[in-house]
Amino acid sequence: MITAVIFDIDGTLVDSVDLHAAAWAVTFATYGKQIAVTTVRRQIGKGSDQLLPVFFSPAELTEFGEQLEQERSALFKRDYLPRVTAFPHTRELFERIKQDGKQIALASSAKEDEVKVYTQLAHIADLLTGETSSEDVAQSKPHPDIFAAALKQVGNPPVADAIVVGDTPYDAQAAGKLQLRTIGFLCGGWTEGELRNAGCVAIYRDPADLLAHYATSPLAEELGSEGQN
Repeated sequence: MITAVIFDIDGTLVDSVDLHAAAWAVTFATYGKQIAVTTVRRQIGKGSDQLLPVFFSPAELTEFGEQLEQERSALFKRDYLPRVTAFPHTRELFERIKQDGKQIALASSAKEDEVKVYTQLAHIADLLTGETSSEDVAQSKPHPDIFAAALKQVGNPPVADAIVVGDTPYDAQAAGKLQLRTIGFLCGGWTEGELRNAGCVAIYRDPADLLAHYATSPLAEELGSEGQN
């Protein structure tokens, strides 16, 4: 039986992907890189350690990478974070999971203070066993570090007894490196084909859709089964 559920946050529980992409693109422009928001969006889900090398050379990152990230973070918190909203029925989904006696942890590439804001927006803080952020790991997704840290938060159950819920191929790739299964959400903007190709075992539109199909989802399955909605 699944005893622990590990959730990504951005694009999975809160509608923030476009806002993150816009903040990155605006900051990139101040450093001479005119990158389309749609191009940046494809990298959201990674932490800055994995995202920035896609657009900047090692020499550029050595020169101003840390400063760029600080400026992007300040811009996001000032102009974009107040516009983030939680997807509908996130709390109700978490309550349903808790009713089954399962533990819930968050595993995000976001900064710790952003994670705190998101848990408040979604009204889920009291339902969590643990939460992890970019400050807890050396490498972000698609490296598996964040999910390994989240597993510790829920007592290191066997990987067959835990499952990840995310919205990007990077979530599924990172989880797969630990032999964790992943449920994919479409609300982050990736297609069903892209999520399945990355390893997702089931696809739902958003938290409300998973809640509506909870009884037939992998969350309700016996050990070792692989369901699809």
